[in-house]
Amino acid sequence: MNLLEKESLIEKASIEFEDKTPQELLKYAADTFPSLTLASSFGAEDVVLVDMLFKTNPEVDIFYLDTDFHFKETYETIEKIKERYKGIKLIRIQPELTPEEQGEKFGEKLWESSPDKCCDIRKVKPLTNILGKYDAWITGIRRDQAPTRANAKKVEYDNKFGLVKFNPLASWTSEDVWNYIHENDVIYNPLHDQNYPSIGCVYCTRQVQPGEDPRAGRWSDTSKTECGLHK
Repeated sequence: MNLLEKESLIEKASIEFEDKTPQELLKYAADTFPSLTLASSFGAEDVVLVDMLFKTNPEVDIFYLDTDFHFKETYETIEKIKERYKGIKLIRIQPELTPEEQGEKFGEKLWESSPDKCCDIRKVKPLTNILGKYDAWITGIRRDQAPTRANAKKVEYDNKFGLVKFNPLASWTSEDVWNYIHENDVIYNPLHDQNYPSIGCVYCTRQVQPGEDPRAGRWSDTSKTECGLHK
Protein backbone atom coordinates (compact mmCIF):
# COMPACT_ATOMS: atom_id res chain seq x y z
CA MET A 1 0.00 0.00 0.00
CA ASN A 2 1.57 3.29 -1.11
CA LEU A 3 1.25 6.59 0.72
CA LEU A 4 -1.62 7.90 -1.43
CA GLU A 5 -3.60 4.71 -0.81
CA LYS A 6 -2.91 4.99 2.91
CA GLU A 7 -4.02 8.63 2.99
CA SER A 8 -7.27 7.73 1.26
CA LEU A 9 -7.86 4.83 3.64
CA ILE A 10 -7.06 6.98 6.66
CA GLU A 11 -9.41 9.79 5.66
CA LYS A 12 -12.27 7.37 5.04
CA ALA A 13 -11.67 5.39 8.23
CA SER A 14 -11.28 8.52 10.35
CA ILE A 15 -14.80 9.60 9.38
CA GLU A 16 -16.33 6.12 9.49
CA PHE A 17 -15.07 5.23 12.97
CA GLU A 18 -15.52 8.58 14.71
CA ASP A 19 -18.80 7.45 16.27
CA LYS A 20 -18.04 3.74 16.56
CA THR A 21 -16.71 1.87 19.56
CA PRO A 22 -12.99 1.43 20.32
CA GLN A 23 -13.47 -2.32 19.91
CA GLU A 24 -14.79 -1.85 16.38
CA LEU A 25 -11.79 0.28 15.49
CA LEU A 26 -9.38 -2.24 17.02
CA LYS A 27 -10.92 -5.01 14.95
CA TYR A 28 -10.67 -2.90 11.81
CA ALA A 29 -7.03 -2.06 12.59
CA ALA A 30 -6.09 -5.71 13.09
CA ASP A 31 -7.98 -6.83 10.00
CA THR A 32 -6.49 -4.10 7.81
CA PHE A 33 -2.90 -4.09 9.08
CA PRO A 34 -1.45 -7.50 9.95
CA SER A 35 1.74 -5.66 10.94
CA LEU A 36 0.17 -3.83 13.88
CA THR A 37 1.26 -3.10 17.45
CA LEU A 38 -0.09 -1.47 20.60
CA ALA A 39 2.22 0.84 22.55
CA SER A 40 1.45 0.55 26.26
CA SER A 41 2.70 2.54 29.21
CA PHE A 42 0.21 0.69 31.44
CA GLY A 43 -1.59 3.88 32.39
CA ALA A 44 -5.37 3.79 32.74
CA GLU A 45 -6.05 4.20 29.02
CA ASP A 46 -3.48 1.63 28.02
CA VAL A 47 -4.68 -1.13 30.35
CA VAL A 48 -8.15 -0.59 28.88
CA LEU A 49 -6.71 -1.08 25.40
CA VAL A 50 -4.76 -4.16 26.50
CA ASP A 51 -8.00 -5.68 27.79
CA MET A 52 -9.95 -4.74 24.65
CA LEU A 53 -7.25 -5.92 22.28
CA PHE A 54 -6.76 -9.22 24.07
CA LYS A 55 -10.50 -9.88 23.74
CA THR A 56 -10.56 -8.69 20.12
CA ASN A 57 -7.33 -10.13 18.73
CA PRO A 58 -4.79 -11.56 21.20
CA GLU A 59 -2.30 -12.14 18.40
CA VAL A 60 -1.47 -8.43 18.04
CA ASP A 61 1.92 -7.45 19.51
CA ILE A 62 1.95 -5.17 22.56
CA PHE A 63 5.18 -3.43 23.49
CA TYR A 64 6.27 -1.21 26.33
CA LEU A 65 9.25 1.09 26.78
CA ASP A 66 11.23 0.14 29.87
CA THR A 67 13.11 3.34 30.59
CA ASP A 68 14.73 1.76 33.69
CA PHE A 69 13.18 4.64 35.64
CA HIS A 70 9.61 3.45 36.17
CA PHE A 71 7.88 3.34 39.55
CA LYS A 72 7.96 -0.04 41.27
CA GLU A 73 4.14 0.01 41.07
CA THR A 74 4.41 0.21 37.29
CA TYR A 75 6.65 -2.84 37.12
CA GLU A 76 4.30 -4.69 39.48
CA THR A 77 1.35 -3.80 37.25
CA ILE A 78 3.18 -5.22 34.22
CA GLU A 79 3.70 -8.52 36.02
CA LYS A 80 0.02 -8.67 36.99
CA ILE A 81 -0.95 -7.99 33.36
CA LYS A 82 1.22 -10.89 32.22
CA GLU A 83 -0.43 -13.15 34.77
CA ARG A 84 -3.98 -12.10 33.89
CA TYR A 85 -3.66 -12.29 30.10
CA LYS A 86 -2.02 -15.64 29.50
CA GLY A 87 -0.23 -15.84 26.17
CA ILE A 88 -0.16 -12.08 25.68
CA LYS A 89 2.52 -10.93 23.23
CA LEU A 90 4.21 -8.41 25.50
CA ILE A 91 7.51 -7.04 24.19
CA ARG A 92 9.93 -5.15 26.44
CA ILE A 93 11.91 -2.39 24.70
CA GLN A 94 14.95 -0.83 26.40
CA PRO A 95 17.21 2.13 25.58
CA GLU A 96 20.64 1.52 24.07
CA LEU A 97 22.28 3.15 27.08
CA THR A 98 22.00 1.88 30.63
CA PRO A 99 21.36 4.54 33.29
CA GLU A 100 25.03 4.33 34.27
CA GLU A 101 26.22 4.76 30.65
CA GLN A 102 23.88 7.70 30.20
CA GLY A 103 25.24 9.32 33.35
CA GLU A 104 28.84 8.86 32.21
CA LYS A 105 28.14 10.28 28.75
CA PHE A 106 25.73 13.12 29.52
CA GLY A 107 26.10 13.74 33.23
CA GLU A 108 24.14 12.58 36.25
CA LYS A 109 20.44 13.40 36.51
CA LEU A 110 20.00 14.20 32.83
CA TRP A 111 16.25 14.35 33.47
CA GLU A 112 16.93 17.54 35.44
CA SER A 113 19.51 19.22 33.21
CA SER A 114 17.92 18.23 29.89
CA PRO A 115 14.61 16.36 30.19
CA ASP A 116 14.09 16.43 26.42
CA LYS A 117 17.44 14.70 25.88
CA CYS A 118 16.63 12.12 28.54
CA CYS A 119 13.25 11.36 26.93
CA ASP A 120 14.89 11.17 23.52
CA ILE A 121 17.39 8.56 24.72
CA ARG A 122 15.08 6.49 26.86
CA LYS A 123 11.80 6.79 24.94
CA VAL A 124 11.86 8.37 21.49
CA LYS A 125 14.81 6.49 19.98
CA PRO A 126 13.70 3.07 21.29
CA LEU A 127 10.18 3.82 20.03
CA THR A 128 11.49 4.82 16.61
CA ASN A 129 13.43 1.56 16.37
CA ILE A 130 10.49 -0.69 17.28
CA LEU A 131 7.93 1.16 15.16
CA GLY A 132 10.16 0.66 12.12
CA LYS A 133 9.06 -2.98 12.19
CA TYR A 134 5.34 -2.20 11.83
CA ASP A 135 2.91 -0.56 9.41
CA ALA A 136 0.54 0.79 12.06
CA TRP A 137 0.37 1.40 15.79
CA ILE A 138 -2.29 1.90 18.46
CA THR A 139 -2.07 4.48 21.25
CA GLY A 140 -4.16 5.44 24.27
CA ILE A 141 -4.20 9.20 23.77
CA ARG A 142 -7.42 11.11 24.43
CA ARG A 143 -8.32 14.55 23.12
CA ASP A 144 -9.13 15.99 26.54
CA GLN A 145 -5.81 14.96 28.10
CA ALA A 146 -3.92 18.04 26.91
CA PRO A 147 -4.14 20.88 24.36
CA THR A 148 -1.44 19.11 22.32
CA ARG A 149 -3.83 16.18 21.86
CA ALA A 150 -7.07 18.08 21.29
CA ASN A 151 -7.07 17.51 17.53
CA ALA A 152 -6.18 13.81 17.58
CA LYS A 153 -8.22 11.76 15.13
CA LYS A 154 -9.34 8.17 15.60
CA VAL A 155 -7.22 7.27 12.55
CA GLU A 156 -4.36 9.42 11.27
CA TYR A 157 -1.01 9.26 9.55
CA ASP A 158 1.91 9.64 11.92
CA ASN A 159 4.37 11.76 9.99
CA LYS A 160 6.97 11.57 12.73
CA PHE A 161 7.30 7.79 12.58
CA GLY A 162 5.95 7.15 9.09
CA LEU A 163 3.05 4.80 9.77
CA VAL A 164 -0.69 4.72 10.40
CA LYS A 165 -1.78 5.63 13.92
CA PHE A 166 -4.97 4.47 15.64
CA ASN A 167 -6.33 6.33 18.66
CA PRO A 168 -9.41 4.27 19.66
CA LEU A 169 -10.03 6.24 22.87
CA ALA A 170 -9.56 9.71 21.36
CA SER A 171 -13.16 10.77 22.05
CA TRP A 172 -13.40 9.14 25.49
CA THR A 173 -13.36 11.05 28.77
CA SER A 174 -11.53 10.01 31.91
CA GLU A 175 -14.90 8.90 33.28
CA ASP A 176 -15.38 6.60 30.27
CA VAL A 177 -11.98 5.04 30.93
CA TRP A 178 -12.63 4.39 34.61
CA ASN A 179 -16.13 3.09 33.97
CA TYR A 180 -14.63 0.49 31.64
CA ILE A 181 -11.93 -0.42 34.16
CA HIS A 182 -14.43 -0.98 36.96
CA GLU A 183 -17.06 -2.71 34.82
CA ASN A 184 -14.50 -5.15 33.39
CA ASP A 185 -12.34 -5.58 36.50
CA VAL A 186 -9.26 -4.38 34.61
CA ILE A 187 -5.91 -4.38 36.42
CA TYR A 188 -4.53 -0.86 36.82
CA ASN A 189 -1.58 0.91 38.40
CA PRO A 190 -2.39 1.59 42.10
CA LEU A 191 -0.65 4.98 41.82
CA HIS A 192 -3.83 6.20 40.11
CA ASP A 193 -5.51 5.93 43.50
CA GLN A 194 -2.83 8.18 45.00
CA ASN A 195 -3.37 11.27 42.83
CA TYR A 196 -1.20 10.16 39.91
CA PRO A 197 -3.59 10.49 36.92
CA SER A 198 -0.68 10.45 34.47
CA ILE A 199 2.28 8.21 35.27
CA GLY A 200 5.70 8.44 33.67
CA CYS A 201 9.20 7.95 35.04
CA VAL A 202 9.75 8.24 38.76
CA TYR A 203 12.05 11.27 38.46
CA CYS A 204 9.67 13.31 36.29
CA THR A 205 6.28 12.49 37.81
CA ARG A 206 4.69 13.83 40.98
CA GLN A 207 1.29 13.70 42.61
CA VAL A 208 -1.31 16.10 41.26
CA GLN A 209 -2.86 18.47 43.78
CA PRO A 210 -6.60 19.26 43.97
CA GLY A 211 -7.61 21.67 41.21
CA GLU A 212 -4.53 21.05 39.08
CA ASP A 213 -4.59 19.82 35.50
CA PRO A 214 -4.39 16.00 35.34
CA ARG A 215 -1.02 16.22 33.56
CA ALA A 216 0.42 18.83 35.91
CA GLY A 217 2.45 16.12 37.61
CA ARG A 218 4.50 15.42 34.48
CA TRP A 219 7.76 17.42 34.18
CA SER A 220 6.55 19.78 36.87
CA ASP A 221 8.19 23.23 37.01
CA THR A 222 9.33 22.97 33.37
CA SER A 223 7.74 24.03 30.09
CA LYS A 224 7.83 20.43 28.88
CA THR A 225 4.40 18.82 28.33
CA GLU A 226 5.11 15.79 26.12
CA CYS A 227 7.90 13.21 26.03
CA GLY A 228 8.11 13.40 22.23
CA LEU A 229 6.24 10.20 21.37
CA HIS A 230 3.23 12.14 20.11
CA LYS A 231 3.40 15.21 17.89
